[in-house]
Amino acid sequence: MSTSTTTSSTATVSGQPRSSTDRRGILFIISAPSGTGKTTLCKQLTTNLPDLWHSISYTTRQPRLGEEHGREYYFIDEQPFQEMINRNEFVEWARVYGNLYGTPWKSLTEKIDQGIDVLLEIDVQGAMQVRKRFEDSVSIFILPPSMAVLRSRLQTRASDTAEEIQRRLHKVKEEVWSYREYAYIVRNDDINRSIRDLESIFWSERLKTKRLNMTWLENNFILDDEQKS
Repeated sequence: MSTSTTTSSTATVSGQPRSSTDRRGILFIISAPSGTGKTTLCKQLTTNLPDLWHSISYTTRQPRLGEEHGREYYFIDEQPFQEMINRNEFVEWARVYGNLYGTPWKSLTEKIDQGIDVLLEIDVQGAMQVRKRFEDSVSIFILPPSMAVLRSRLQTRASDTAEEIQRRLHKVKEEVWSYREYAYIVRNDDINRSIRDLESIFWSERLKTKRLNMTWLENNFILDDEQKS
């Protein structure tokens, strides 16, 4: 994985322009059971927050109604997906509900090296793999308002059969047990409040001291010209 720094891009912190050299980008991982509303939340976050890039994964599943290739996912057949696995092009990949999903290395690491934050919407299984490779990532788990509400949401999906809904509901409890592995928990019982909660997490993480490039800070605010290397 590259660790180079790009100086040409700009970002915004607390309403003021900043150079990407003050810190590397942050990888934000969001996981949630199916039907929790995480996709809606992630779309709104990328609209509201400056310099947040939504990573697009590859999958072998069929597009749902309203989904587009290159927007929600890159929809490909299993053979080209397997070829990408063989070329080691994925940070992680997994088979979920019979379909393959994978997160591409190149675009994700390029954005982080440019000082751009990355939002990765991923299942619990994939998140576990990604955290091992990106130890400074920030993980957030989204809960539904209740199991009853989640069941109702899944039943309104025209694309899911009754058998698939039952399989997903059974898996929800297994996924929720993984909450201990996440830094933050957000219960999505009010979408506007959930978005505000998530935005607060993102801004807080962006401003942490450990995220700063200390050389950039010292050269710009502490050292005299003759002390700078």
